[in-house]
Amino acid sequence: MDMYLGYPPMPYFLDPDTGSDLTWLQCDAPCVRCTTVSSVPIVLQHVSSFRTVGFHPLYRPSNDLVVCRDPLCASLHSSDYKCETPEQCDYEVEYADGGSSLGVLVNDFFTLNLTTGVRMSPRLTIGCGYDQLPGASDHPLDGVFGLGRGKSSIVSQLRDQGVVKNIIGHCIGGQGGFLFLGEDVYDPSRITWTPMSRDHTKHYAAGSAELRFGGRSTGFKNLDVIFDSGSSYTYFTSQIYHALLTLIHKELSWKSLKEATDDHTLPFCWRGKKPFKSTRDVRKYFKSLAFSFSSGWRSKSQFEIPPEGYLIISSKGNACLGILNGTDVGLNNVNMIGDISMQDKLLVYDNEKQSIGWAAANCEQYPRSSSI
Repeated sequence: MDMYLGYPPMPYFLDPDTGSDLTWLQCDAPCVRCTTVSSVPIVLQHVSSFRTVGFHPLYRPSNDLVVCRDPLCASLHSSDYKCETPEQCDYEVEYADGGSSLGVLVNDFFTLNLTTGVRMSPRLTIGCGYDQLPGASDHPLDGVFGLGRGKSSIVSQLRDQGVVKNIIGHCIGGQGGFLFLGEDVYDPSRITWTPMSRDHTKHYAAGSAELRFGGRSTGFKNLDVIFDSGSSYTYFTSQIYHALLTLIHKELSWKSLKEATDDHTLPFCWRGKKPFKSTRDVRKYFKSLAFSFSSGWRSKSQFEIPPEGYLIISSKGNACLGILNGTDVGLNNVNMIGDISMQDKLLVYDNEKQSIGWAAANCEQYPRSSSI
């Protein structure tokens, strides 16, 4: 997604991440390890089209450093953290895919366009990164747009300034998408809702889920599931992952697909009689997955993941499983829905009502409202 920062405003391409709080950009400053974003054209994504705005310089921060005693700085550190440099706030964030960013906090202007046509530029706190380590799913981006539940996230800062309510929504499609902050973008009555889990205060998670495959229970119940738009793939615990593989292999045993052991795009790929062009071509071979949540005020709230939501087509034309073993990457007992499984869905994270909602949607059509 594109964001305009600084004065005068400059465009930067950020990865929207509901799994982390801090927004940061690689800075035009002496750095230890820098990615090569300045040699890559920014692509601004607006609903159903992409446009290239050409090569761009690295983010040049303001001189407004956040001091170490600032509450936002404290929210990024443990209670026993000691300020080595009182006049600035150092930060370090690490991600599940092995990526990380190290830098200092600064204040700068964010240019936000309301759907009413009004433009505003609140001053917000972000990270100026000077030491970046790319993760396994690295893309040539300027940084991360943190949308988590913590105090340092952009929506939390905007809420504290009275700009919007603490509500986030996004819609990811094959040819575009949109993200909004605040309310009035959607009809709540058309959204399927489930309560946020009280056991995961730092992540958007829902609990008491049952995993279903092809409409039938897999036997895995009372699961906590994290929704993380910053994760390219979906992750299951080792036990559930291997059980799912068994079900898929059993389902494919009498079909024409064969395992493509020479395709290392992802751990498991299958080839057909001829190369596949899109995930629509393999839908008939695979069954849908679903998480069925006990939502409290309703009997069940079902989050369905069709084959297109857990498969990708490799460069060799094979169908590869976009669900990975989370235990192998240190996620331990966490099940995580990544953006591969959020395709063509409107996801809403309502921090005001502590609820997560979803609905099938055309993500190439931006809704009209008074939110950001």
